[in-house]
Amino acid sequence: MRSKTLLATVMAGALLTGLTVAGADATGRDDRVAQAFGATTRSTAWSQVARIPLRFPTYHPQGFALVGDLIFLSSVEVLEAPVPYPKPVDGYDRSPGKGIGHLFVMDRQGNLKKDIRVGEGTAYHPGGIDYDGENVWVPAAEYRPNSRAIVYKVNPKTYKVTEQFRVKDHVGGVVRDRRTGLVHGVSWGSRTLFEWTASGKQLAAEANQSHLLDYQDCDYVSRSKQLCGGVTGLPTATGGSYELGGLALLDLKDHNRILHEIPFPAFSTAGHSVTRNAVAMEVDGTKLRLFTAPDDGEGASGTELLIYESPIS
Repeated sequence: MRSKTLLATVMAGALLTGLTVAGADATGRDDRVAQAFGATTRSTAWSQVARIPLRFPTYHPQGFALVGDLIFLSSVEVLEAPVPYPKPVDGYDRSPGKGIGHLFVMDRQGNLKKDIRVGEGTAYHPGGIDYDGENVWVPAAEYRPNSRAIVYKVNPKTYKVTEQFRVKDHVGGVVRDRRTGLVHGVSWGSRTLFEWTASGKQLAAEANQSHLLDYQDCDYVSRSKQLCGGVTGLPTATGGSYELGGLALLDLKDHNRILHEIPFPAFSTAGHSVTRNAVAMEVDGTKLRLFTAPDDGEGASGTELLIYESPIS
């Protein structure tokens, strides 16, 4: 699966990624990623074409951003896990814990190029990330609900980290609308969807219309739309648990109305839904390609970059 031919094909796909297409808005049509995803169904056939071990400490991956031939991966290194309180303390249901926020830069073969630190104090948990054509946008929040977060932008060439604004809530992921310049985000469990100006003025905070998925990572895909991956934990009949994974296309200009949504029935080496954490999509010729990294670095097989493809009809 890791043949030179396959990796060369995936590398070439960087030139066609929908996350970096700059002219789609001017045509009045969605880019090819949004079009191809909108044509998928529950019956769409996906093939796993690569399983690439990431041979560096990855901790707990969170979000992907495709930037040319590089992949940016956010991750949280937990040094001291938050501990639930017997009763709320100052409005919090658990301690903040301790940790380090990472933004890894790697090539498409999974080789680490740079480890960028993000966060401050107890705001050490990076979330889902997005590339707006100029910068990678990264939130770093406290690892507990109803807390606080810092939203950064990172220059993908110089790796300079710039604080953009602060939010008085947990922010689990951000996307920047390339048409309006507005920044959109999700709360803990993505139950609330936010909208801010680029300087942090909150314009909206609305309930998530989806009760099917908790969005984990979203990317902008043209004409004020975002493509999100996520999971929902469900109980099984035998008392176990099951992760329902899926992908959804949302309309940013229409209160995040769900335009298209599908389940994604594939699982990782550790048994997680592959849409559990970091996801990103691109189009390469006649193929729709999905990148995922569902497993933690501390697992038996570590974190693997899993790549799936589906033919575009």
